[in-house]
Amino acid sequence: MLDPSPFIGKSKWSLDTPCLVIDLDKLEKNIETMQAHALRFGKQLRPHAKTHKCSRIAAMQMEAGSVGICVAKVSEAEVLVRHGLRGVLITSPVVTDYKIERLMVCRSIDPQLMVVVDHPSNAEKLNEAASRHGMKLQVLVDLDPGMGRTGVPFSEGVKMGEFLSHLPFLELRGIQCYAGHVQHISSFEERSRQSLMWMNQAAEVVRQFREKGLPCEIFTGAGTGTCEIDCMIPELTDLQVGSYTVMDADYLGIGSSGNPSRFDRFPPALTLLTTVISKNHPGFVTVDAGLKALYKDGKTPYVLNQPQPGLLYEWRGDEHGKITLPERSASPELGTVFELVVSHCDPTVNLFDFFYVTRGEKVVDIWPIDMRGRCQ
Repeated sequence: MLDPSPFIGKSKWSLDTPCLVIDLDKLEKNIETMQAHALRFGKQLRPHAKTHKCSRIAAMQMEAGSVGICVAKVSEAEVLVRHGLRGVLITSPVVTDYKIERLMVCRSIDPQLMVVVDHPSNAEKLNEAASRHGMKLQVLVDLDPGMGRTGVPFSEGVKMGEFLSHLPFLELRGIQCYAGHVQHISSFEERSRQSLMWMNQAAEVVRQFREKGLPCEIFTGAGTGTCEIDCMIPELTDLQVGSYTVMDADYLGIGSSGNPSRFDRFPPALTLLTTVISKNHPGFVTVDAGLKALYKDGKTPYVLNQPQPGLLYEWRGDEHGKITLPERSASPELGTVFELVVSHCDPTVNLFDFFYVTRGEKVVDIWPIDMRGRCQ
């Protein structure tokens, strides 16, 4: 296995490619900017670690003031609680016996751990397991904002809440409503319209909970693409933003409140370095980053800080990429390294074992991507 430690102290341009690089100055600034944004609207952050899959970054988010950390899977929660993080929320239902037992082990370490529920039979299994382990498990009702993925319809939210409130070993804390399908809508105006449509319906469920005397301290939702929008909803308590930490071409290419064509409030802290390995054809060169290094989803990766304008990346198979050159331009030499903003950060990060962490162009640390492959 590659030992990356000899690269500490060296220039990032000497790294073995393809590799992922985190610009620490940008990462710290992005965390600080989002934390300040939430506080300005009286909200909390409960950021999603499925983006960076790195306990070191999750710890930075908690140290900056986040109220907790979201994960998608039990296996991700296991990593975080083992590293001392508390207040983990698992944002997808946990239904099988084996996973529920692992969930209970996590709960025994993290008393504030929460999980979402969207079906009575799952709630009964969780209640029975918590009873058997002699502890209470905190839960949220998962609402479906028209995605058809998980969650109960808005009309069934109170009924589900009442069911949970009568199970003695479950502690109802509120609701989750995450409208993932609106996060990347290009137009800020259309994204605002759709997000507010869904999230206002969730806010009505919060009001219904309170009218019925059901516990509802938490209404968690929102994402990076709607962080400027959903804060306008008074009932929303915290934001499950994730990609803001590192960013990607998909998010950077949507409109924002200050720029109709770019979401540039959070610069790309994550980049991928790739090397020219062949230059035998006119008009393009071949680089060493293909589908196994750059997940093909969303907008196309692009060359950052281009040495000459007009360089374009495209996938050329599992192992290779192609960088097209402007007409009549000189071909880069073999060994030339290009820096790319990735298409979709979450699944791209999951392809690598570690980040090279830099300040300026100097490698200052190496952080394991210790939730990599944790999809169970």
